[in-house]
Amino acid sequence: MSSKVLTLTKLRFTLTAVMPVFANSKLVLDQEFLTCTYFYLQVVHCAVVRTSVLVTGVQVSSRIFMVWFITHSIKQIQNEESVILFLVVWTVTEITRYSFYTFSLLNHLPYFIKWARYNFFIILYPVGVAGELLTIYAALPYVKKTGMFSLRLPNKYNVSFDYYYFLIIIMLSYIPLFPQLYLHMLRQRRKVLHGEVIIEKDD
Repeated sequence: MSSKVLTLTKLRFTLTAVMPVFANSKLVLDQEFLTCTYFYLQVVHCAVVRTSVLVTGVQVSSRIFMVWFITHSIKQIQNEESVILFLVVWTVTEITRYSFYTFSLLNHLPYFIKWARYNFFIILYPVGVAGELLTIYAALPYVKKTGMFSLRLPNKYNVSFDYYYFLIIIMLSYIPLFPQLYLHMLRQRRKVLHGEVIIEKDD
C-alpha cells in the first residue's frame, strides 16, 4: 500500500472515530477501540516512509493499552471526565496530524495546518498525559477489588502477576518516557518552523 493511500485511509478512520466525540464516551470508546487497533499500521508505515519506529511504537502501544486494557475493560470508569479529556486531546491531535500528512502528500500544505501541527502539541501533550494518568488512577480501586488480569499463586505455571501494581509501574513509566517524546516534538518544531529541510518523522 502506498504512503499516500495509507495516510488518507488513516485520516478517514480518524475522522470516523472522532465525529461523535461529544455524544457519549461509550460510543466514542467503541469507535476508538477499532480505530486504535487499526493504527498499529502506523508501525508498519515506518517501513514505507522514513519515520521513527520507536516513537511511533511507544505512542501507538500507549493508546492501545489505554483503550483495550483500561477504558474498554473497566466500564465503571468510562464516564470519568479524564476519559473525555484524553479523547478530546487525541481527537484534535489526530485530525491535525493527518491533515498535515494529507496536504503534504497533495503538495498543498496551508501554513495554518503546518503551524497547528507543530504548536498544538505544546498544550495537548501534557493535557493528554494528565487525562491518561488520571484515568489509570481512577481504575486502580476497581482493579484491586476485582483482581482483574492478575494471576495468583499457587497455579500450574508457578508465577504470579498483579495487574494493580503493573498499572502503578505504567504510571511511573510516564516519568522517563513523556519528556523524551515531548522533547522530540520540540526539536521537530524548531527544525520545521525555522525553515530547515528535514525528513519528517512521525510523532
